Amino acid sequence: MAASSERCSLLLGLLILMAASVPRYLAGGHDTHLALLAIAGVAVAALAVFQWWLLSVASRAALPALMRRLIACLVIGLLATGIWHALFGAWSGWPLLVSHGAALGLLLHALGLWWKPAAKKGKE
Repeated sequence: MAASSERCSLLLGLLILMAASVPRYLAGGHDTHLALLAIAGVAVAALAVFQWWLLSVASRAALPALMRRLIACLVIGLLATGIWHALFGAWSGWPLLVSHGAALGLLLHALGLWWKPAAKKGKE
């Protein structure tokens, strides 16, 4: 399995998602979940560093654009989740909003990486 800048951006997005979930677990008093999240975070961070280390120079150059795209997707996910909570009265506090928004943003980023227009598919 070759390293790619897309995979690296997904791993960094997963780390952001894990960090966004910390307040939710702290507020709920879920110490066991928090400990498991910390262990998984260390593993994902180590894998992200390893993947970055394997990247070619060209792939490393593509990473800043992917990170800007990830941040945009996270903001869109947060806004969409906020609108959903506002429209349907499901307000459960900001920790849940941030956690769900980050999850939606990471999902949007992953789907955007997976989907490629037909013009690009033909060139590969």
